[in-house]
Amino acid sequence: MLAVDKPPGLLSVPGRGPDKTDCVIARVLRVYPDALVVHRLDQPTSGVLLFARSLEMQRALSEMFASRSVSKRYEAIVEGALEGSGVIDLPLIADWPNRPLQKVDHHLGKPASTIWTAVGSTGQGTRVSLEPLTGRSHQLRVHMQAIGHPILGDQLYGSADGRTCVERLLLHAAELKFAHPVTGEAVEIRSTVPF
Repeated sequence: MLAVDKPPGLLSVPGRGPDKTDCVIARVLRVYPDALVVHRLDQPTSGVLLFARSLEMQRALSEMFASRSVSKRYEAIVEGALEGSGVIDLPLIADWPNRPLQKVDHHLGKPASTIWTAVGSTGQGTRVSLEPLTGRSHQLRVHMQAIGHPILGDQLYGSADGRTCVERLLLHAAELKFAHPVTGEAVEIRSTVPF
């Protein structure tokens, strides 16, 4: 397997159109031609991204992500003052007329859970540690918006002030933890938060 530190603004995999071919997997394949995609991060999100180096490892790691055997921890700076910790249990679904937006939908949405912990205040908002228990598209971004604390720099879900007060989305995939699929050894991969 291979772990990379994805910069903000770079796609994980190619998008639609010739202007969206530059991405993490394309760059990785230049050095590691056997690399295979296991999971993705949103384009504006930075941090740890894991790739497999064989079909067997890709299947094993993909199954671990699907079965929630991989512990993921993100750090973010959110709008406003937030204290303590909690769990957000709000079902999510694609907002089809407004793709790529996602939304909370209590009738049709798929279950989504996020553990949040306030780490401290900053001059701009509150630093939080986020642990998604599920892996829905834009889950952390929608959940933080839903409780009134959108992530700073979020061009899709942030307030007008929150979108413009920083240069990027302040969301970083800081840590992955899992048991190695072959050896069973504990694996911890960390990336330093750049903000």
